[in-house]
Amino acid sequence: MLRSISNFENSSRFRSVIHDLIPGGAHTYSKGDDQFPQLSPAAIAYGKGSHVWDVDGNEFLDCSMGLTSVSLGHAYEPVLEAVREALEKGVNFQRPSLYEKEMAELFLSLVPQHDMIKFAKNGSIVTTAAVKLARAATGRKLVAFPGDHPFYSYDDWFIGTTPCDRGVPEEITGLSVTFQSCNIESLRALFRAYPGQIACVITEPEKSHCCHGCNCGTGPQEFLKQAIALAHEEGALFILDEMVTGFKTDLPGSITKYGLDADMATWGKGIANGFSFCALTGKKEIMELGGIRRKGEEKVFLISTTHGAETHAIAAAMATIHSFREHHVIDHLNKTGARLIELSRQVIAKHKLESFIDILACDWQPVFLFRDGSGQISMPLRTLMLQEMIRNGVLFQGFFVPSLSHSPDDTAYFAEAFDASLRVYKQALEKGTEGLLVGEPTKPVFRKYL
Repeated sequence: MLRSISNFENSSRFRSVIHDLIPGGAHTYSKGDDQFPQLSPAAIAYGKGSHVWDVDGNEFLDCSMGLTSVSLGHAYEPVLEAVREALEKGVNFQRPSLYEKEMAELFLSLVPQHDMIKFAKNGSIVTTAAVKLARAATGRKLVAFPGDHPFYSYDDWFIGTTPCDRGVPEEITGLSVTFQSCNIESLRALFRAYPGQIACVITEPEKSHCCHGCNCGTGPQEFLKQAIALAHEEGALFILDEMVTGFKTDLPGSITKYGLDADMATWGKGIANGFSFCALTGKKEIMELGGIRRKGEEKVFLISTTHGAETHAIAAAMATIHSFREHHVIDHLNKTGARLIELSRQVIAKHKLESFIDILACDWQPVFLFRDGSGQISMPLRTLMLQEMIRNGVLFQGFFVPSLSHSPDDTAYFAEAFDASLRVYKQALEKGTEGLLVGEPTKPVFRKYL
């Protein structure tokens, strides 16, 4: 039976004070109030498995799982057990801990293409570190990435290319150049336009739309292999950003799924089941530039973070890897995503809404697109769907991130909530969202003005 949620009294109180304390009201913009309908939880009190409870005691099926970072489930006991053991020994020391060697060996055993690893606390740190290494290795300045991918770093080299470029000098933005994702001719044209100037190409290996109709027409594997070969022919390095795809498309990610010869790769999100742990892996001749053993060579100040190798986060990552191996988690994620897609399509067909709702049918992360009567993507209609799914007990932002904790009962519940929500969606298609949507539509994270 569907839950019916209408009480957000404590959430309203939380919203009334949090923006006076924290800029944006959260510590990543994707968690901000402008990303959710007004009738939604403002804060989460706790989570367990595939469910979360908000500050009003409302229970929700979690579709985002910590913005894709929680791959096994909230408060997953084998990870917590490893973390408790590490905490009792101390979390930070004057010299490296034994955990660092153990984790380096374990993670590199998953990535046979790479020889060395560096730890950090968030994805922006490791993507920027990879760019720095590429510039140091090639002596070039420019970094190339797909202009139609949403995010690579909060650092100036990337964020200056978005509408949120306030505070970023033009001189820095000018060192970044973009191409169309999965389009080898677009990348080739970029190398022709900037001969001998591009230090590296950085890209995510695949997105949800790659399962639905990739720009390259042949799928990501062929494009990626062509792009790597082209970069190397042009004297540039190739960086694979596996922040989202890692521990989802394969173990550890698309680099092994497709057998790619990337020079470096960046990892985060789901690799430590929600704990703050990220990594940069790469070939020895490149990574060693950030070392201290080459006497007389100019030093590259790579990553130097006090908290980057906290023992409990490393323990969480190691426990996550062991769980992935023991429980064949990748297979479970794909089966869960495929079942959710199948059930959702049945519901869409039941309501005859195939022309208004698209599913980017990627098993490891299905994405839903909501269209109006003219076939255009509609933010008001999308927000209405989020509102109704939340009303029915599903914390939904237009996509679903499978975890080991998601069960057949969860996918069945999602479909039931989706069915109920589409009844309201049909009304809005006929009469508009006025009177149905409470509050304002959600807004893009990357926008010039508030």
